[in-house]
Amino acid sequence: MIINTEAPDQPEVRAMLDKLDAYCAALYPAESNHLMDIASLMTGEVLFLVARDVGGQAVGCAALVNRGGYGEVKRMYVIDAGRGRGTGRQLLEQLTMFARMSGLQSLKLETGIHQPEAIGLYERSGFVRIEPFGDYQADPLSLFMEKRL
Repeated sequence: MIINTEAPDQPEVRAMLDKLDAYCAALYPAESNHLMDIASLMTGEVLFLVARDVGGQAVGCAALVNRGGYGEVKRMYVIDAGRGRGTGRQLLEQLTMFARMSGLQSLKLETGIHQPEAIGLYERSGFVRIEPFGDYQADPLSLFMEKRL
C-alpha cells in the first residue's frame, strides 16, 4: 500500500467520499453529520491523504485540518475491499507524523456512536474521549476524541 498527499477532487476519490457521505447519511441525521466538502478539503490548511493498493486503486483517505495548535482528523474512510489490512491505522500514523512535523500539540476528531470499528481504531491508536471542541456542540450521536502528541 502507498499513501500520498493527493487532491480530493479526482473522480475516483470523489466517488469514495460519496460512499462515505452515503454511509454517514444512513447512520445519522443531517444535523449530526459534520462532513467537509471537496472545496473545503482543497484549502491551504488541509492535508489530504489517499491510500492506494498495489494495483493503484484508492482504498482509503483521511484529512488533517490545521486548526492552529491542534489538528483535526476529517474524512477518514476505508472502502470495504481495504478493510482488515491496516489501511486505517496506516492513514492515522501518517496524519500523526505530519501533525508532529507541523508542530501541532494534539489530534482531535468527532465520530459517530454507531461506528464501533472506527472508535476501536481510534482508541487503539491512543485517542481518548473528550468534551466537544472547536465549533462542535454536544450531540448524543457524537463522540469527541483527542490524542496528545
